[in-house]
Amino acid sequence: MSKTPEIQTTTVGSYSPIDWLAALPSEQAILDATAVVIDTQKRNGIDLPTDGELYRFDVNHPDTNGMIEYFIRKIGGIRGEVGRADTKAFQAMDSMKFRSKPAGVVMEALHEGTLDLPSACRQSQSVANGPLKFTLTSPFMLSRTLLDYHYKSFEDLTLAIADVLAEQVADLDIDCIQVDEANIPGAPDYGPLAAEAINRVLDQAKGQKAVHFCFGNYGGQTIQKGAWQPLIDFLNALHTDHLVLELAHRPDSDLQALKEIRPEIDLGIGVIDIKVNHVESPDEIARRIEKAVSVVGEGRIKWIHPDCGFWMLKRSIADRKIAALAKGRDKYLGR
Repeated sequence: MSKTPEIQTTTVGSYSPIDWLAALPSEQAILDATAVVIDTQKRNGIDLPTDGELYRFDVNHPDTNGMIEYFIRKIGGIRGEVGRADTKAFQAMDSMKFRSKPAGVVMEALHEGTLDLPSACRQSQSVANGPLKFTLTSPFMLSRTLLDYHYKSFEDLTLAIADVLAEQVADLDIDCIQVDEANIPGAPDYGPLAAEAINRVLDQAKGQKAVHFCFGNYGGQTIQKGAWQPLIDFLNALHTDHLVLELAHRPDSDLQALKEIRPEIDLGIGVIDIKVNHVESPDEIARRIEKAVSVVGEGRIKWIHPDCGFWMLKRSIADRKIAALAKGRDKYLGR
């Protein structure tokens, strides 16, 4: 048995809510819970775990699990208080329709403010005791949630966010950096801008580079309408080592599009559906890998993972899905 399997397992980012952490939150409790999350993944055969993003969770914005507000409320130049006129102006924009009001209002040139990703990363690494993946939200997705009174240019705003995040990423010493983007799949026309912004962040990463894409998960619902085929040029433009793609909850036709991804980019495929409570068996996962390989070719798939994060599922479901992920991979590889 090789030390590094041909296909490795990873998770996407968020973990299920932990009751005892919610009951008595503190910095120490968050660190303890993070250790539990990472150890749970490692014990169940995950090669590259994530920290669960527990420190980002915002009880007032549970649907996005902190992937937006955690960044917006810390980046300098953004007003967090949103009034009636702000809400009305945001609703008139071609933006995220699932949001009734902006995450913040841009009042001046953006700067790092109180955002400190290196410290957050080091905290998680302190209890990882091994390889770890660190995640952050795409500048394109963040810019779509904002009302802008300063730049007055969506492109300039998006790239300004990218520059703030890139400066932080340059100081991260981690095995893998993953940028999360859940909006561009439904807005492929923005592909060139989103790619430029994401690449500014990826170009500063020292370790492995990954980008995660999904079609949204809010209460088990798909938010973005679209398919992978219109995004091929965009995906090929990314300066990434591998992609982390939602596929378990997608039609089989989406697999065909992945044959056009340039060979320098390794493919990561979702084989765990996080929008349902059904726990996949190892046989189901092995069959999903086999089907994907039959379409994209031998050696193209280097990673398997859930479609997205686990924050919408109970721990009892998430943990069983995590265990099935590695067992299904091993079954496919004959390990």
